[in-house]
Amino acid sequence: MKDKKKITEYMRLKPIEEIAKKLHLKPSQMEKYGDYKAKISPEEIPEQGDKRGKLIMVTAMTPTPAGEGKTTTSIGLADALCHIGKNAAVALREPSLGPVFGMKGGATGGGQARVAPSDEINLHFTGDIHAVTSAHNLLSAIIDNRLHFDGPSGILDCRRVSWKRVIDIDDRVLREVVVGIGGPLRGIARETGFDITAASEVMAILCLCENLKDLKERLGNIFIGYSPSKTPVFAREMKAEGSMATLLKEAIKPNLVQTLEGTPALIHGGPFANIAHGTNSVIATRMLLHTADFVVTETGFGSDLGAEKFFDIVVRTGHIPPPEACVLVATIRALKMHGGVKKEDLNRENTEALGKGFENLQKHIENLRIFGVPFVVALNKFPSDTDAEIEKVLNLCRNEKARAAISDVYNKGSEGGIDLAREVLDAVKEDKHNFNFLYPLDIPLSNKIEVISRKIYGASSVAMEGKIRRKILRIEKEGFGNLPVCIAKTQYSLSSDDKALGRPRNFTLIITDASLSSGAGFVVIHCGDIMTMPGLPKSPASERIDITDDGEIIGLV
Repeated sequence: MKDKKKITEYMRLKPIEEIAKKLHLKPSQMEKYGDYKAKISPEEIPEQGDKRGKLIMVTAMTPTPAGEGKTTTSIGLADALCHIGKNAAVALREPSLGPVFGMKGGATGGGQARVAPSDEINLHFTGDIHAVTSAHNLLSAIIDNRLHFDGPSGILDCRRVSWKRVIDIDDRVLREVVVGIGGPLRGIARETGFDITAASEVMAILCLCENLKDLKERLGNIFIGYSPSKTPVFAREMKAEGSMATLLKEAIKPNLVQTLEGTPALIHGGPFANIAHGTNSVIATRMLLHTADFVVTETGFGSDLGAEKFFDIVVRTGHIPPPEACVLVATIRALKMHGGVKKEDLNRENTEALGKGFENLQKHIENLRIFGVPFVVALNKFPSDTDAEIEKVLNLCRNEKARAAISDVYNKGSEGGIDLAREVLDAVKEDKHNFNFLYPLDIPLSNKIEVISRKIYGASSVAMEGKIRRKILRIEKEGFGNLPVCIAKTQYSLSSDDKALGRPRNFTLIITDASLSSGAGFVVIHCGDIMTMPGLPKSPASERIDITDDGEIIGLV
C-alpha cells in the first residue's frame, strides 16, 4: 500500500525551476538533483548593493516531549508572508539521521506546513552531512597516520590528541573507543571516541564560513591536540585543509527545495543547538537576503541555546545582520508540562498549571528583550487547547506587554499563520530595534560564561573543578580568549539539570569540560551530563520506519 501522505505531497510540488524563478534565479544558476531539489552556488548570487531583505529569526520556549513546533511555525510563517503578498523564503537546517531514527522521526515541519520532498530531505538529502562526516574523519585518519609514521618524537603527542571521529547516527557505545590495537601495523594504540556529525567542528565551520576560501582557512585553523612540548597543533600542520575542503566542494552550496505551498526554502547545514551553535549556514541565509524581501530562519531549541548562540556567535561573524524581529514559539501543552502536568494529562484543561508554567516563557521573553530585538510570541495551536487556556496565555502575554498571535499553520497552512505574519510585520515596522551583544569579546572566558549563566539561564552561580578552570585559562594563554563561548547543555531546562522544568532559580550551573573550536571561532563549554554523542531512546523512531515492497517509505513523519 502506497504512502498517501507522500503521494499527496508530490502532487502539490512544483518543478524546482519554478521555485527558483521566485528568487530570480535562472536554470543555468542551478545544479539539479532530480525534479524538486537543486544546489545553488554562492558565486551565482550577485551582491545587491544596499538592497537587503529583512531577517526574521524563530526561537522557542524550553522544549518538552509535548512538542513546540518551531520548524512547523517557521515554514508556516514564510508561507503566510507569501500569502499576504510578501516576497518571502525560509532557511532551515538539514535533518540529522541521529534524531530522525532516534527521538523525532523526521524534521521537515508538520501538517500543512512542511518542506518537501520530505522523505528525501530527511534521508541523505544531497549528501552534505555525509560530506562533513568524511571531511572530519579524513583529518582523523591523517592524524593517526602521522602518529604511526612519526612515532613518539613526531609533531603530535598521542596522549594529547583532542580530535575524535564522527558518525551521523546515535550510537552511545562509540562515545569512548580504543584504536590502533592489534600490533604495530595498525598504528599507535590510544583512547579516542566518536561524536555525532552535527557536533563536528567541521559542521560548525561549514555553517559559519563566508566562502570556499574562508572554509579552507578555518579548516586549517582546527586545533587537534598538543605537541610533546605542549604547544598547540593545528590541522594546517598536517597539511589537511586542502583535501578536507575538496570533500566539501559541493556541500558548501545551499540546497533549494520548497514548502507545500511553493515558498522557496534553502536547507543547508545541520549543527545541533544543545552541543553546537544550532543555525543553518550563513551562506544560505545571506543568499536569501539578497533574493527575498523577508527571510525566516530558525535556531535550535529555546532562546537560552539557539537564539543566544545566533546573536553572540553567528551574527558576530558579520556575514548576516541581526534579525529585524524574532518569533518566540510556545504551546499550551508545553506550558502545562512546565507547570507540573504529566504528559498523559496534557489534554485536560488546566489553567492553573498553565499560569505556573508561563514562568518559563516569561524568562524567554526577558532573554529576547536583553538582546534588544522586537519579537512576537507565537502560540502554536493544538486540538486539545481550550478557549479558556488560549485566552489565559494571551492575557499573560499582554501583562508582559509582549505581542502575541495564535498560529494554526499545522492544520491550515498559510491561512493559519496570517495573524502571526501581520503581527511580525507590525513588530518590524513599529517596535524599537536596539540590538546588543550579550557580552564584549575582550573580557575573560570565565566572565563570558558567568554573563550567559546569570542573564540568560538565571543561574545564581557557576561551579567547575580546578582542572577545568586551568583548561580555560590555558585556552586564553594560547591566544583564544577573545572568542565567543558556545555552551553545550541540556535543551530541556534553563539550567544544566534536565529535570528542572519551569523557571529554575537559585541554581548553580555545573561546568564539566571546555574545548577549543578555533576553526569555527568559539570555545565550547560543556555543562552537566551533556553528551556530544546521543544514544537511541528505549523505543526509537527507527522501529516505526519501514519501506514497502514497491519502495514507499512509511513511518517517517
